[in-house]
Amino acid sequence: MAAVEPSPLRTEFFQRLKAVCVPLSRLAMRPEDTSSDGKETLRLLETLLDLWAAQVSQDASILDEKLANYVFIPLPYLLRKQQYPVRVIEAAIRLLGTLVQHGWKSRVSPGLSQQLLLFLSFTLGGAPGQAQRRELPEDTIVESYRALTALVTAMGASSTVLPPSSVAEDKTIPAMGHSVTIMLDAISAGVPPLIQLEALQCLQAVFEVTQDNSILARFLPGTVSSLSKILSPPLQQKTQRRVLVRSLEVLNKVLVSVLADIKVRGILKQREATQEPQETTGATTTDKGFRVKPTPSWLKATAAQVKIALSSVLKLRSHESEEVQSALDRLCISLLDECHSSLAECQSILVESSMMLEDEEETRSHLQTSLQDLVGVYPELSDSIKSALYNWITGLPRVMQSNDERIKRLAIRSVLRGSRMAASLRMDSATLDELLGDALRDSVVALVRNSRPSKVQDDAGVELTTSGASGSLVGMGAFSPVLLDLEGQRATRGEIATLISNIGSPTQQTKMATAMLAYVRDFEGVDQIASYWLAFELLKSVYAQSLDLDDLLDLSSFEESRSQEQVFQELYDFSASILSSHSDSANTDWRLEAIALEVTAFASTRLKSDYRPELIDVLYPIATFLGSQSPQLRRHAITTLNIVAPSCGYDSVSELIIDNADYMVNSVSLRLNTFDISPASTKVLTMMIRLTGPKLLPFLDDVVAAIFAALDNYHGYPVFVENLFSVLSEVVTQGARSDMLLLEDANSQAVDHKKRRPESRGVTGILDTLKRRTERAERATKKTERNIPGHPKESWGPGKSQAKSLLDILESAGDEAAEDESASAVEKPKQASTPTYSLLTRVLSLTQHYLTSPTPTLRKSLLDLVSVVSPALAPDENAFLPLVNSVWPVVISRLHDSEPFVAIAACKALAALCSAAGDFLASRFKTEWSSGLREWFASARSEAAKARSSGGGGGGRAATGITTKTVIRMSTPSHVSARGSPEIIIPGRSAAIDATDDGQLMIQSSPAATNSTPSLSASSTSSRSRGLGRFAQASQVWEAGVGLLSAIVTYVRVDDDMFDEILALVDDLVPRNRALREALGVLNSDAVWLALYERGSVESKSPPVLEGFAFAPMVAGRSLVVVGS
Repeated sequence: MAAVEPSPLRTEFFQRLKAVCVPLSRLAMRPEDTSSDGKETLRLLETLLDLWAAQVSQDASILDEKLANYVFIPLPYLLRKQQYPVRVIEAAIRLLGTLVQHGWKSRVSPGLSQQLLLFLSFTLGGAPGQAQRRELPEDTIVESYRALTALVTAMGASSTVLPPSSVAEDKTIPAMGHSVTIMLDAISAGVPPLIQLEALQCLQAVFEVTQDNSILARFLPGTVSSLSKILSPPLQQKTQRRVLVRSLEVLNKVLVSVLADIKVRGILKQREATQEPQETTGATTTDKGFRVKPTPSWLKATAAQVKIALSSVLKLRSHESEEVQSALDRLCISLLDECHSSLAECQSILVESSMMLEDEEETRSHLQTSLQDLVGVYPELSDSIKSALYNWITGLPRVMQSNDERIKRLAIRSVLRGSRMAASLRMDSATLDELLGDALRDSVVALVRNSRPSKVQDDAGVELTTSGASGSLVGMGAFSPVLLDLEGQRATRGEIATLISNIGSPTQQTKMATAMLAYVRDFEGVDQIASYWLAFELLKSVYAQSLDLDDLLDLSSFEESRSQEQVFQELYDFSASILSSHSDSANTDWRLEAIALEVTAFASTRLKSDYRPELIDVLYPIATFLGSQSPQLRRHAITTLNIVAPSCGYDSVSELIIDNADYMVNSVSLRLNTFDISPASTKVLTMMIRLTGPKLLPFLDDVVAAIFAALDNYHGYPVFVENLFSVLSEVVTQGARSDMLLLEDANSQAVDHKKRRPESRGVTGILDTLKRRTERAERATKKTERNIPGHPKESWGPGKSQAKSLLDILESAGDEAAEDESASAVEKPKQASTPTYSLLTRVLSLTQHYLTSPTPTLRKSLLDLVSVVSPALAPDENAFLPLVNSVWPVVISRLHDSEPFVAIAACKALAALCSAAGDFLASRFKTEWSSGLREWFASARSEAAKARSSGGGGGGRAATGITTKTVIRMSTPSHVSARGSPEIIIPGRSAAIDATDDGQLMIQSSPAATNSTPSLSASSTSSRSRGLGRFAQASQVWEAGVGLLSAIVTYVRVDDDMFDEILALVDDLVPRNRALREALGVLNSDAVWLALYERGSVESKSPPVLEGFAFAPMVAGRSLVVVGS
């Protein structure tokens, strides 16, 4: 037969190989090695690798065993020499693997395969019983395992691994056993992951290509032991995810290759046909222990050992990686399917693990086998499913006591998946349903008892505010969790909610809710709370499932729907009773009341507008929780109102409360009348008034009357009185905003008492004024002349009999005169006030009796109340001014309060009274000014100056603000000039202010320079405020006093002496306080200018020039004597 001529491409490729192989063979066979041989050898090996790889990518069909044998010639020489660098060995091994994979393929000879197998094994692990002679880098080991994998695959394809008939002469099996040992050591020795992956790939190739089950049975124990070691704790926690996934796949392949039912079917038949021996020996060995003959006893012992290994491996079901869980699920399904009989002892743990790993959300291919499919093939698996579900349900409360949240979530998820599987397989069991309800309740109880309350209680979002447009409450849109509210329990809480919402059918959930209600009535504490919460969550799940169906069909006539309504009505009645019995006692568990609020909100969302009649019973109790001491309850109350309002058809919470204000007010009034008053009641009333605004005030007559009665009866309780006045303060705040305080003149405004500069009308105005005066004098003269009678013609008086008649005549004359006067001018009727106005009047009148309360905060709040209510009552002076007269003594006395913040509030209240009453307070201020008010202002100024000096770290003008020296004498007649006016002396710049015993205000020069610190007297207030500067209490009191002085000169008439003293007090503030400067300038702009001039705040003007006269120049700081006319 003629030889087949090689193709030109193969010939060309051979020539390129020859050009590299010949010099490489010379170097490999050279006896002496030099340093340059290693580099050249590495270059030639890399060239060979590039040539071979390029040909594989272009046309691998020309590569055969002949070319591989030719290239392989120099490799044995290279691999036997230890002098070459590691990179040369690595390149040679990589070339060897390429030759096996693409050159010899399945035609590798038995001898060569055995030699290569031993070489690679010795390279990786050394000779048996000897340590490895050379430390290899990671890349070299990886290339060695890849070459070994290619060799094992090629040996399997050429049937070299299968021993010949003469087993004693076969040496391949021991070599393969040594290779497997090296692979297992690489897997479990904690080597780098890349080496582990290559070793696993090589091990899988061994079990894939070996056809003799007796040989694989020999490798099975060590392989399973090594794989289970890496897949079990603690190594599994240190192993990378990809290594775990690959190990599970290899373990699956190993067990199926050896213990598949089809592989051991003979043993299974033998075990079924004959009585199993009682011996415990696992197998019989022959031929130096290289082969194992499987027997029924071997199968039994092997299955027991595999069960032990699987029990450790299956702990990976709690692994966080989805890839690991998916690989473990495939392992369980594969063993249940292909090793169903051989590993029957492992059936329970495999079924349990598969149920835990079942994921309904994952899209499973129709070609993949699931546990449900296996139940159809093997019905006995259903018993394992029931048993696993029973164990999970009964053990759930115990697991919930663990501190590991991950274990809790896994247990809950397992019960859910098991219940779904039982439902899908139609495994109905009344026992399991009853156990599930009890387990749920006990589990929630265990979770609640083991959870610690949150130390940080966020109270954000609980302030009662009104929106400008809708007037709705600002709060959260959903309820915060009542149970398991810690951040670390969020996932566990979500798993519990998912379990409750997806467990069983609606009928089953309704039955469970009914059973929970029985516990609610019979138990207390945590058991009652857990049962209550479970019943509510179960009913919510029932209604959520039936919601879509109700949109299409009316099922209200069915018994199931009626049962649901009855259970929910019972739950709602219990919730309403909880809300009605609310108290501020600290013994009440807030979680019970919070769940009741959630039930109420849920009922309103179901009934919509039909829920409005129920508001009579629940709206006021819900509102009382807004004043609860628990921030969780306050948040729940706000959220409940936000849900109830739109559910009942209201646009906002304000509209909800206004529309139902009648019976809410009645509820509050009943409690006040019976003196059943709690802080929550007053806060609810405050909330109602704040939400509704002035609209609700006309309905509060009885409530305010009850508050007044309570104040009369319990005025000795400061805290209680303060709570009641907080309500009245809110009444005043909202009433002041009302635009209908006076019925007859709704737009009536308060009289503007602000002082203004006189307007100049020029010469024409002066002439008009003189003309009017002349005309008025002439009319008075004519009227006087007309009324002068002549001398009397009769007796001066009437007789006694005529006295009564004369009186009648005079009265009738007076009536006629009145009628004439009314005919000429219609008298303006008194304005009729609204109930709101009358209410504010009563509140203001009441404050005078409590401004002497021992509670500083109450005194301050009452003064603030006066500040707010005064502008609102000012339009009706006939009603307002008598009230000002009543409250004046107690308000002015608060300036001397021991608490600085009360004195500040008193200044603001007096300023508001000045703005509202105007000149009505002129005489009162004048009297108080000479009776000690002047000294109070002087003391406040001196204390503020000292506080600022100590706080600022320096003295002088910058620290004290006192830069003028003024002596004002007003009290003694010796200081009054000839004209009767007090004398005002304004010398110098730097000054200190003192109040003398005789009532005069003395501002004396300090001997130091302008930057020296003035010597001021300080009270206890300044000593407490030392070091705070302008933020000290004394500074704040003086700032409030300056505001009061500004209000006095702006709205109240003051005489010249009082004005001069006020100007002397605030002359250092006039340059930088524009409002104060303008207010003082309206009354006497010349005096203000002079004060500014003396301080150097205005420019000096040149003296005027007039023929025959000489004017003295203006010199700043010169002493002037101003004598009043």
